[in-house]
Amino acid sequence: MTSLAELSIIMRGAGDLATGVALRLHRAGFARLLLLETAHPLAVRRLVSFSEAVPLGEVRVENVRAYRLNNLDKWPGEEGIAVYVDPDGMALERMQPDVLIDAIMAKRNLGTNRDMAPLVIGLGPGFTAGEDVHCVIETMRGHTLGRVLHEGPALADTGVPGSIGGYTSERLLRAPVAGLFVTGHAIGDRVEAGEAVATVKGEPVVAAIGGILRGLLRTDTPVTAGTKLGDIDPRGKKEYCPLVSDKALAIGGGVLEAILYYLSKMEL
Repeated sequence: MTSLAELSIIMRGAGDLATGVALRLHRAGFARLLLLETAHPLAVRRLVSFSEAVPLGEVRVENVRAYRLNNLDKWPGEEGIAVYVDPDGMALERMQPDVLIDAIMAKRNLGTNRDMAPLVIGLGPGFTAGEDVHCVIETMRGHTLGRVLHEGPALADTGVPGSIGGYTSERLLRAPVAGLFVTGHAIGDRVEAGEAVATVKGEPVVAAIGGILRGLLRTDTPVTAGTKLGDIDPRGKKEYCPLVSDKALAIGGGVLEAILYYLSKMEL
């Protein structure tokens, strides 16, 4: 059986939920981790997203290093978690991973199938275990969050964010129109209900509730109408901003369980 350090894993996506998964795998001893991202990531919770390695070259989340990989000459190893710009997943054919994790969080399957790797795992809605992927990890907050499904689909997307401090959709900032997102705020700032936090093409983006900005896109980012721009935490705990969420860690635990289960059942 392949050792944890030798097992090769590609994850599509490097946002905050994917980062929670990568952290758990890295801490459990998986060394060959390659995360695929777009050239212009739209992660809102940037302090806990390895996707920030794309614009910055290197980033640390909870003291774990991720870095932008510029070529695929060999599998990355002990130097940290590699992030490679490859939105189309072209690296899959070249690198032939043991495990593929689809963490794009698109709420639908964008082309992932079981033939792409010996073990293919889908996160959340859009995947059906036993059909397009080997297993699915439940991503909806609630009693089943983080559970491994070996048959059937994840719960359908409701379009309503999980409740934090009693608030759901109210805590999110969304683009009123398409255009350039501009803000003078930073993650960790306190905002008040009714405050204009940013603009998109000159149109104000107004906070519906008060709290701490635990997530915010980079200023001068082009966005489409409806794009999630920020996340207000009504609990007002600034110290939560650099910590991976309970949801991301729960999903990461489910992925870890799935890989270990299949390692015991399959020749990975």
